Order: sequence, then C-alpha cells, then structure tokens
Amino acid sequence: MIARLRGTAVAHRHDGLVLDVNGVGYLVAATPSAVRKTEGSGEVSLEIHTHVREDALQLYGFADAAERELFEHLLSVSGVGPKVALAIVSGSSPADLRRAIALEDTARFEAIPGIGKKTAQRVVLELKEKVGVGAPVPEIRQDGHLVARDALVELGYTVVDAERALAEVDPELPAEERVREALRKAA
Repeated sequence: MIARLRGTAVAHRHDGLVLDVNGVGYLVAATPSAVRKTEGSGEVSLEIHTHVREDALQLYGFADAAERELFEHLLSVSGVGPKVALAIVSGSSPADLRRAIALEDTARFEAIPGIGKKTAQRVVLELKEKVGVGAPVPEIRQDGHLVARDALVELGYTVVDAERALAEVDPELPAEERVREALRKAA
C-alpha cells in the first residue's frame, strides 16, 4: 500500500492532481489543503490513502496525517465511501470535524453535499468513540457555540460558513457576543 508520495505536482485536474514521482505521474484525488500545499512549491510530500477495489486502484492525498487518519475513520462508517469521506475531510479542518463529532453536531455533516440526515447521524454515532477529541468541551461552551451557529444560519449563513466565521471569534464570549463579533468581522 502506498502511504506517502514525494514529488512535484505537474497538473491540476478536475478529478485531482498529478504528482510526478521520479518520472511516474500518479493521479491523486486530494483535499484542498493538499492542493494548496502543492501550489507554487517544488517537491512536496503528501500523505496517501490507497483505496483498492476489484476494478480500480485509487489514491487519495492529504496535507497531513491528521486528515488521512480522519478520512480512514470515515471509511469505516456504514454508507460512507471514499468520495463522501473526501468531501467531509475537504470541508473543514480535522480539529473542527472532531469537535463536531464530539458535540454530536449532525447539522455540520448534513450541510455537506452527498450526506443526508441518516448518514450524518451514523458518522457521529460510529465515530464518537473512535475519534480522540481530547479534553471534553465544557457543556456551556457547547451550547453557546451551537446557539451562535444556529443564529448565524438563521441570518442566512450556511452551516459551514457559520462555523468558519465563529472559528475567528473568541470561544469564551457569550453566544450573543460571538454572533455580533462574527457579523462585525464579515462586514
């Protein structure tokens, strides 16, 4: 199995990028952070997951081991294949996704194209024990974060955009202040 490739990105295609490794071009479906890592640089190293099926051998590339590890955990969830897992990992940082799993935030996953309510629930249920989240998030912070995110969604933000806006705001603020601060920064 291929676990890492080091080479030069020679082409960016709709289905991934071509990484030239000692004269051999590997087509790698990659996360946006992995693609950014290859832009404007010479030789890069990507973490790789090799997915083998009867009719295909596919490579999936990641900027770091945390992305690849989360991708592999997602593949263990019933109903989640490599394309859906890549879409999930591509939408947010591994830390944000782990936090969403810890908070049982199914709405975060439902906002990703290709994921319905049942799949989002399975992701949270099946990965809650597997994914190390670190120290538990205090209950007050959980509620404040979800209240602030839901308020931004009511104002027209997508769940993902609301999460991004709140990531730039002090998590210790009350929910109302978080919303105000996120709106102020967006303006």
